[in-house]
Amino acid sequence: LPLTASPQQAALGLERWHKAAKLSGDAGIEAFTDSVLGDPAGRRLVEAIFGNSPFLTHAAVSDPGFTRKLLIEGPDSLYNKVIEGLPHCRKDGIAISELARSLRIAKQRISLLVAVADITGVWLLERVTNALSDFAEATLGCAVQHVLKDAAGKGAFKLAHPRQPEKDSGFVVIGMGKLGARELNYSSDIDLIVLYDYEKIHTDSPEALQNHMVRLTRNLVHLIDERTTDGYVFRTDLRLRPDPSATPLAMS
Repeated sequence: LPLTASPQQAALGLERWHKAAKLSGDAGIEAFTDSVLGDPAGRRLVEAIFGNSPFLTHAAVSDPGFTRKLLIEGPDSLYNKVIEGLPHCRKDGIAISELARSLRIAKQRISLLVAVADITGVWLLERVTNALSDFAEATLGCAVQHVLKDAAGKGAFKLAHPRQPEKDSGFVVIGMGKLGARELNYSSDIDLIVLYDYEKIHTDSPEALQNHMVRLTRNLVHLIDERTTDGYVFRTDLRLRPDPSATPLAMS
């Protein structure tokens, strides 16, 4: 485990985590926290988190139930559960604010999970970058599904498969840079190129299709990139498209 860079921050993190466990109202979480703090190996692990990273401290303290699951189950099975929980974006009538919050909470959980697997040596570097890249792809897919359903609901076009809005939609998001290479690190932004195939998109107003696609792309970036009280999912950059100063955000 890494050395604790700031014993003061580690002590403060331990205090905050213990307080959060008490406030959770779950006796199981409180008892587990006490057992970790009373165990030299467990205490050493959480001190390595709290004493080195304010972000991970916040993630662990703000979600003590998930932190407990992580320390009990380990990263592998829990990572799969977080990814499998993302398709709630297909739920009919889900508000964009609800989806945005759930994606940001998932990002905090994945960041904590991957970091713990990383610093304990449970995962090697390739597994770490693959996990972060897979999560970025999964959240992008979730966001794409939502903005496609939203645009179709407003009459921009007709979906070929309303229950699977991305299928045969003619809307293409290409991951470039570190995302395309599956080498995302903890602070990476994601570089995207967005395309659409007008021959595959069913619309009654083909002359307005480009405007619809540009607006859809803006909504997609906003859903992923906007910083809220829950943070953001990923910083997003669309400037790798050809001649970004002269071409629209979404290109035919």
